[in-house]
Amino acid sequence: MNFLKLKLTFFKQYLTFTLMVVVCLLLLGMPIANAEIDSDRFEGNIFVLYAGNGSLVPSKVTLAQSIAGAKPTILVYYVDDSSDCKQYAIVVSNMQAFYGRAADIIPVNVDAIPVQSSYTPTEAGYYYKDIVPQVVILDKAGKLVFDKQGQVPYEEVDDKLREVFNLVPRLQSKELKLRPVNEFNNELVEQSTK
Repeated sequence: MNFLKLKLTFFKQYLTFTLMVVVCLLLLGMPIANAEIDSDRFEGNIFVLYAGNGSLVPSKVTLAQSIAGAKPTILVYYVDDSSDCKQYAIVVSNMQAFYGRAADIIPVNVDAIPVQSSYTPTEAGYYYKDIVPQVVILDKAGKLVFDKQGQVPYEEVDDKLREVFNLVPRLQSKELKLRPVNEFNNELVEQSTK
């Protein structure tokens, strides 16, 4: 009986040791997940990873619905594996913070645009210029009022949106400055007059 207990104890210890070795080997062999804003590597949705804003994608409305709803539309063309788009995701999130209720912001992953010979003005492919990031603004009537490629500064987009919404120009409004929230995001706050 003692011999059987000893054999069973040895077997449990052997099984435990073997299991620990297998787990350690699996953990050592797993790749480490690193998100790098300066790389052109796919790591997931850029708005979630770099702007901390998963509410941008998928878009709540289509371009056709936005035009029919008579709201200004901001189209932002991007790909998830572009360092320029990763860096620009923060600017798009700022656009949503200030204009998200008054305008429809539609991020468009260019890899998802269907390949066609021609597009209508209610399709995202109609405005795309083969460069990312790209920002397009349509007024309430669906008329193109802004189309820029590259990392367009927030201030430039804001100036055009102020025109679309008939708001006071930036030079006549309260001065705002960027305040860092974390390593990627900033927020605009009123500048103190100290």
